Amino acid sequence: MPSVPPKCCINPSILSADFVNLEAELARISNADAVHVDVMDNHFVPNLTIGLPVVERLQKVSPVPLDAHLMISNVDRWAPQFADAGLSSVTFHVEASEAPIKLARELRARGAKAGMALRPATPVEPYLDMLSELDMLLIMTVEPGFGGQAFLDVMLPKIRRARAAVDGSGVDVAIQVDGGITEETIIRAAEAGANVFVAGSAVYGKPSPADAIESLRANSQLAFAPTTLQFNDIALQQA
Repeated sequence: MPSVPPKCCINPSILSADFVNLEAELARISNADAVHVDVMDNHFVPNLTIGLPVVERLQKVSPVPLDAHLMISNVDRWAPQFADAGLSSVTFHVEASEAPIKLARELRARGAKAGMALRPATPVEPYLDMLSELDMLLIMTVEPGFGGQAFLDVMLPKIRRARAAVDGSGVDVAIQVDGGITEETIIRAAEAGANVFVAGSAVYGKPSPADAIESLRANSQLAFAPTTLQFNDIALQQA
């Protein structure tokens, strides 16, 4: 079991929200740590969502920070503009970037946290040397492009390897997972070492998105309950 991450964060994805009433939908998740904004261009992934003008408006009305997930081609050109819009975090796919270190540094220079995403088939090992350039590493637990997909358990070893590398490096890099996160799968992802969780239908598919966030947050902590119970047992034996 990995060491306990400093904080487990729930970042609901508005991909599952009502796009006609996005300002109201954001108000329903005001207890979230951030809102995950999926930007797709129908080139890098076979889906089309929203672009920079809409994200700029969301930034002005959101009660929580925006975390943009750019599933787009030509990301080296476009990602800095999302940072300029005032977003808290901008995540680009390494598969779409020609110069990921340069891009990560540019995002940070413009005031945004730099996140880098990996598709399921992209190994994490070639990028471990650039952890110090990042604030977040996103391990996709489904193929990017559409919500509602089932969690890929084959990604758990990859999350564990990423967590071991982050802990061994001493850098403060969050490990985010995106895809198929539910009250059940969030426990397995947290056990593997993730500490930032993107959830779409598991939040907006519930009668109360705010309550769903709290339930997911509580379940993410369950991953570490056995360790706590073990320490309590030892304390009782020594008493």
